[in-house]
Amino acid sequence: MKFSAQEEYGIRCLIRLGKAYQSSKGLTIPEISAAEGISQHNVAKLLRTLRMEGYLESERGQSGGYSLTRSPNQIIVGDILRTLGGKLFGEEFCASHTGQGSICKNSIECSTRALWVLIQNAVDQVVDRLTLQDLMGPEKEVLNQSDNNQKTNAKHFTLNTSF
Repeated sequence: MKFSAQEEYGIRCLIRLGKAYQSSKGLTIPEISAAEGISQHNVAKLLRTLRMEGYLESERGQSGGYSLTRSPNQIIVGDILRTLGGKLFGEEFCASHTGQGSICKNSIECSTRALWVLIQNAVDQVVDRLTLQDLMGPEKEVLNQSDNNQKTNAKHFTLNTSF
């Protein structure tokens, strides 16, 4: 299972902008590009997508740049990932990997689908509880936050196979 470079770079750009948000400073494409080691072209493309989805605003001029439209603690990581790359497993997945017609060629009740649903549910439980603010802290704090959420969720875990 892999996340795309677009998702990785987009999260990194937003973390950088989240840190600048605390000082009420906008950042330019060249500044983000240099700080993150991502080409200006890729940064521009990502920021455009994130701006169109309402995460960012841009201001032209000498003191211009990109800034978050809301506080980092109000931006959910799962929403960002779905904006940049979609879900790992969505309902369209099975439709594009069927056998004859709409019946899975492997079995009547596809056990492989259950695996993908379980994985997607586990990923969603983590990323939908993390905010951009959480990612702005040290790695150890992010991992502790995730561990605490998983312990809490283990008590309430249910298999949701519907989309």
